[in-house]
Amino acid sequence: MDIIVVGLSHKTAPVAVRETVAFAPENMQQPLEQICELPDVAEAVIVSTCNRVELYAATNATDAALAQLKQFLADYHNLDFAQLEKHLYTKHGEEAIRHVFEVASSLDSMVIGEPQILGQIKTAYGYAAEFKSVGLILNRFLHKAFSVAKRVRTETNIAGNAVSVSFAAVELARKIFGSVEGKTVMLVGAGEMCELAAKHFINNGVNRVLVTNRTFARAEKLANEFSGHPVLFENFKDQLHQADIVLSSTGASNFIVGVEQVTSALRLRKNRPMFFIDIAVPRDIDPRVNDINNVYLYDVDDLQGVVNANLKERHKEAASAHLIIEYEIGQFQSWMAGLDVVPTIVSLRRKVDELRQQELDKTFSQLKHLNEDDRKAIIAMSSALMNKILHPPTKVLKLAQKDDGAQQYVDALQRLFELEIDAPEGKLKDVESV
Repeated sequence: MDIIVVGLSHKTAPVAVRETVAFAPENMQQPLEQICELPDVAEAVIVSTCNRVELYAATNATDAALAQLKQFLADYHNLDFAQLEKHLYTKHGEEAIRHVFEVASSLDSMVIGEPQILGQIKTAYGYAAEFKSVGLILNRFLHKAFSVAKRVRTETNIAGNAVSVSFAAVELARKIFGSVEGKTVMLVGAGEMCELAAKHFINNGVNRVLVTNRTFARAEKLANEFSGHPVLFENFKDQLHQADIVLSSTGASNFIVGVEQVTSALRLRKNRPMFFIDIAVPRDIDPRVNDINNVYLYDVDDLQGVVNANLKERHKEAASAHLIIEYEIGQFQSWMAGLDVVPTIVSLRRKVDELRQQELDKTFSQLKHLNEDDRKAIIAMSSALMNKILHPPTKVLKLAQKDDGAQQYVDALQRLFELEIDAPEGKLKDVESV
């Protein structure tokens, strides 16, 4: 049995292409059932996010199944196959296992270390389990992917350090104040970036939000969302001293906060520190404010510099994550090898035992004078002989399984003894757990 992947992502296709092959979460049953009706696909999972669409499958006919899945993507979405195929990638075996482990661990994401992808794969698996498109192989495989992702997140700092401008602001504020709990934030402007940053601050313990905007109704609306207080734009400079953190993003063409206003606010605050985050372009806050003692000013370029440095740190952590993944690939492949080893051992023993029984029947039919004790002795001798003959190949198979070299022995035994191999379900109790 082989694991295969067919898909496209932000690395191979623009959003205009990705959106044409997206699967609606409320309509997963039909495509999953159609995939499992393909001649050479045994199990299937569909992962569909804004940045990737991937089909995971288990098959006994790799090349045929890959071709069928590519054709399915085109047919299901009524797309030209030749145009779609240019954006598709296919993977199987170890390459497919590594790819899914990397995706689940967010090493293949647009932003390394982002947490959403693992939840999205778990959701995709949930649909597949609900509509019964997964079985022994993908059940075990995806649970292994989940545990690998957990190891990566707990044993590396892959998800550490802020990699968005809005969250970088929170990280810097923590360094300045030690903690943002109990602090007051003032939003100057009510745009999307200010709103997002305010949410991060509130999630980290800020308990008071002041909002000002040239359109007072907009300030009121946003203040209500945060259980905060709206401030008239004409008066906000007189309220600066109430704010520990000032986040500014307006469309003003000139500075709206200068040295004089900040110096006055600092005096009213008895020189307690203030943190200004100017994410407006053109800038809202006079850069000379940063020269005032106990005042810290960061503009959008400063924040982007923090983000870029943090991204570099995440990329360094990715090397440790890859080591974990390589180890886990070996563990999973050992289990996969057992899917062939155990049924082969069972089939070999069954075939030899059937031959033993046939020869015993012939012997006893010719030696009818034997008493019961003699018959038992011959049966015991034949059983012992069979076990001694089968012990070396069984031992070699089990040892080879641990070294990922079992397949050559499995193939040889199956050919030499013309073995008929049962499906692996129900035959796995002897396989070492991954």
